[in-house]
Amino acid sequence: MSDAISRVSPTPASSNSAQVNSPARVLIASLVGTTIEFFDFYVYATAAVLVFPTLFFPNSDPTTALLASFATFSIAFFARPLGAVVFGHFGDRIGRKTTLVAALLTMGISTVVIGLLPSYESIGVIAPLLLALCRFGQGFGLGGEWGGAVLLATENAPEGKRSWYGMFPQLGAPVGLFLSSGIFWLLLQVMSQDALLSWGWRVPFISSILLIVIGLWVRLSITETPAFQKAIDKQERVAVPVAELFRKHKRNLFLGTFVALATFVLFYIGSAYLLSYNVKVLKIPFLDALEIQIVGSVALRHLHPDCW
Repeated sequence: MSDAISRVSPTPASSNSAQVNSPARVLIASLVGTTIEFFDFYVYATAAVLVFPTLFFPNSDPTTALLASFATFSIAFFARPLGAVVFGHFGDRIGRKTTLVAALLTMGISTVVIGLLPSYESIGVIAPLLLALCRFGQGFGLGGEWGGAVLLATENAPEGKRSWYGMFPQLGAPVGLFLSSGIFWLLLQVMSQDALLSWGWRVPFISSILLIVIGLWVRLSITETPAFQKAIDKQERVAVPVAELFRKHKRNLFLGTFVALATFVLFYIGSAYLLSYNVKVLKIPFLDALEIQIVGSVALRHLHPDCW
């Protein structure tokens, strides 16, 4: 979402303009939202290693099936920039709160539908196509969530604490990874791996319904950010935010994008590829591989630069 502003037609000030969100409410709303979104995002990564090659690509050899499963995993990375543009546009036009709720619903509904999908054995090639479509929805939702959550936190921050407030949405990634790995670990404590492959894998996806309810309750309890409300009051919102972004902030945009690549490449190697490598190549039991990933998510939480 761009911070650039230009004159547009007058809009009445919101009735919430005099209200101020408490620091605890802002930080919880930003952290809970990104945690839920990343939980949904990484549940897919775990299932892409353990379940999806067999259920959605059964006619291929194991290596090809795994690559096809990872191909659907990658779709989200093409959807995320598009989601950022679309949700960013409406976030700068109608408000942070509304678009964050929409992003949460987009991700949550896509995740729940994955848990309800029939397998290739039931409906043939339509099954992986629907899986790919749902994965696109996950990426699209996350594209709007992350930037919006950062704005929610920083635009509510008191003077001199914007960086500290901006840290909390970033914690959603390791916390979501911890929870997504943890729920599969818990399932394997109460059921066999065969049961998990048969029907248990659906539980983390369908359980996202509960997370959606929690996330909506938290998000709907906050008011619009003071910075955006000020833009409304002064009639200073952007007409076409993405155009302003590319016209006035190209250098920062591209520098930020390519600098972030190093972090994301390492993170997804650790959170998706290494899980597959440990299980398929090193033959580490899946339960042990999950425990390694859980420990890694805790280490990531404490080693993240924003947490120093």
